[in-house]
Amino acid sequence: MGAENKESKGFVKEITSRIGNYNFVFIMLAIFVAYLIFNQGATTWSGVMNILRHSAVVGIMAFGMGMVIISGGIDLSVGSMLALVASFSVVVFNTTNSVILTFLFAIVFGGICGLLNGLMIGLLKMPPFIVTLATMLIFRSIAQYSLRTTGSSIFNMDGTLSSYDGFYGFGNAKILTVPVIGLVLIVVTIIIVFLTTCTKFGKTIYALGSNAKAARLAGVNVNHTSVMVYVITGLLVGLSSFCWCAMNGSVDPATLGKSNEMYAIAAVVIGGISMSGGKGKLLGVLFGAMSYTIIDKIIAAVKVDALINDTIKGSILLVAVIIQIVVPMIRTRAKKAKH
Repeated sequence: MGAENKESKGFVKEITSRIGNYNFVFIMLAIFVAYLIFNQGATTWSGVMNILRHSAVVGIMAFGMGMVIISGGIDLSVGSMLALVASFSVVVFNTTNSVILTFLFAIVFGGICGLLNGLMIGLLKMPPFIVTLATMLIFRSIAQYSLRTTGSSIFNMDGTLSSYDGFYGFGNAKILTVPVIGLVLIVVTIIIVFLTTCTKFGKTIYALGSNAKAARLAGVNVNHTSVMVYVITGLLVGLSSFCWCAMNGSVDPATLGKSNEMYAIAAVVIGGISMSGGKGKLLGVLFGAMSYTIIDKIIAAVKVDALINDTIKGSILLVAVIIQIVVPMIRTRAKKAKH
């Protein structure tokens, strides 16, 4: 009997542990149920699919943020990078009338911006917070200055070009009621999850965030890994920029991406990734991004003043971080009490 009890307790403990690794799924479902309640039965299937669509731009860049945080860094520049890359992508489209060239430009230019961050952080060993705070100011400033030289109030894609309808149509198309942009987010999720769980590079990211010195002693090229994490973040911001242009057809560099660095961090934290680095599942970022989008829709459903919107979102981010800190402390104390 004693052996059976031990086995059953061990089984329950294992199941509980596995479920605990996917808390982000239950958090999103709980928030979604709250949305259904607050929306008072007005939710449609199209509205549910829009959650996926509206999560795409921040969600894609949040995967980069997740990788950066797991590696022990931070990137405050992603919102401004989005504004800069998207602004110049509009210029490239209007100049070339080519969706493919616009896509390639967005990806490459985003990668270059990420490389700039990565070289200063990975090779020059400058603090990630300071570097990305500086580039956050630089990127948006360049985008806004470039707009002023055009004499326009925003960067508008030329609707008279032959490729415009196809480009804009891609951003707003659906396949079997599922938004194409939402499918892009899902594809990115699959690629990033594979990269971080099934490749040597993915393991080095976790090793770097857990203990950089130990990782170096184990033969990990810490400098290269650190640089590449920021480059990948830049590539993902470039993809987000392309998606934004396809969805909206215009860019206001003064407002696009404002606070997106906070939203990306929130998606990462709600997704269960530790801010201290080295821990968490990138899959959680998808659910974290959708959770934050649903929270936004709940705020709209209860008709909260728009000026208080960010107060609520910021408070949710603080609560999520506090939970990350407090829960492990409680578990540690409980283990000590048992012994």
